[in-house]
Amino acid sequence: MRRTTLPCALLLILAGALSSATAAAQSAHEGHAAHAPLTATAPVPAQRWASDAPLRKGMRDIRVAVQALEHYEHGHMGIAQATSTVALIDTSVNDIFANCRLEPDADVALHGLLARFLAGAEAVRTSQQVPVAEIAAMRAALARYPQLFDDPAWDAATD
Repeated sequence: MRRTTLPCALLLILAGALSSATAAAQSAHEGHAAHAPLTATAPVPAQRWASDAPLRKGMRDIRVAVQALEHYEHGHMGIAQATSTVALIDTSVNDIFANCRLEPDADVALHGLLARFLAGAEAVRTSQQVPVAEIAAMRAALARYPQLFDDPAWDAATD
C-alpha cells in the first residue's frame, strides 16, 4: 500500500503544478482570449502562413497526445493516464503561447486551433465519460493545421 501512495502523491502534486502553470500561461495570454475557434468552413488562406520552430514542435507534441487518446476512447487507457496525456497538451499549448511569434492573422488562426486543444483537454479532465466529441474536435484541429500553416515536415497522413 505504501509503495503506491508515494507515486500517487507525486502524480497529484505534478498535476496541481501543471494546472497552475496552465492557468498562469492562459492568464498571461488573455489578450488573445477573444479568438473564436475556427470552424470547418473558415476559409483557408490563399497562401499558408509560415510556421516557426516552437509552433512546429508544439503541434507535433499535441498530435502525439491526441493520437494517444484513441486508447482512452477504446477503453485501453484509464482516466489517470488520460489526464497525464492531456497535461502534455496543456504544456505544449503553453509553450506555443510563450515562444511562438506569428503575424497577427496567423496568430488569430492558430489561437482558434489551440482553443480546441485546451477545451478538449479540459473535457477529458472533467467529464464523467469519455468526451468523444471533444477528442474528435481536437483531431479536426490537427487536420486543419496543415491547411493553414506551412510546416514542411508535417505528414498529414498520420492524423
